[in-house]
Amino acid sequence: MALMLILQLLTLYSPYSYPKPSLGAQPAAVVTPGINVTLTCQAPLPARRFELFKSGESSIIYKNGYTQLVEFFLEEVTEAQGGSYHCAYQNPEFSPEVWSHPSDALELLVTDQLPTPSLVALPGPVVAPGSNVSLRCAGRMSNMSFVLYRVGEDTPLQYLDSQQPWADFQLSGAHAPGTYTCYYHTPTVPYVLSLSSEPLVISSDGSGPLDYTTGNLVRLGLGGLVLIFLATLGALEWRSWSRNSAGP
Repeated sequence: MALMLILQLLTLYSPYSYPKPSLGAQPAAVVTPGINVTLTCQAPLPARRFELFKSGESSIIYKNGYTQLVEFFLEEVTEAQGGSYHCAYQNPEFSPEVWSHPSDALELLVTDQLPTPSLVALPGPVVAPGSNVSLRCAGRMSNMSFVLYRVGEDTPLQYLDSQQPWADFQLSGAHAPGTYTCYYHTPTVPYVLSLSSEPLVISSDGSGPLDYTTGNLVRLGLGGLVLIFLATLGALEWRSWSRNSAGP
């Protein structure tokens, strides 16, 4: 019984037993310079002490209090404060030297403009009549809002929110030919936008109309040959009849 209790205590307070906390950002993980950002560290169980640290830096911010959630305030953030953040927690009254595993990384991006996306056609930029095409707008960050434009039109053609760092816009082959661009932005205020992608030209291979035209030309050609053949045959028959009628 005593051995069982010892094993339970070792399991409960060993460095490998503390579940990692979660780390979030408000109002967003992508913000413009000068915005106040709150990083929220939430433990799965109440803890006495929390710490916040940034990858590549030695400074650590601590907060005390028996709670499951603490907030770390970053006021008027600059681009230099962007980076990869983690948090952890401990219960020093049980094991002063033991910290939980760090949270998953939170990537804080402080910028006036998101990286320019790319725009490609899947399976390709030449569309056969009756087929569909997918235009993939790809940025570098997940959980963004994507917008597709047809060049020459003022209003966006399609909007998509995506958890992936890309979004696929579906177009029907009949209406696909044209020139397109896209951009993406953060889904909530304060909005941070990217520049527009390079233009992408979608064209039709014309295989459908070409097949019909070729078929019609072939049929017309064959019809003409038949008419010529019948006319020639008729002429030969007429000449043969004329000769027989003018016989001796």
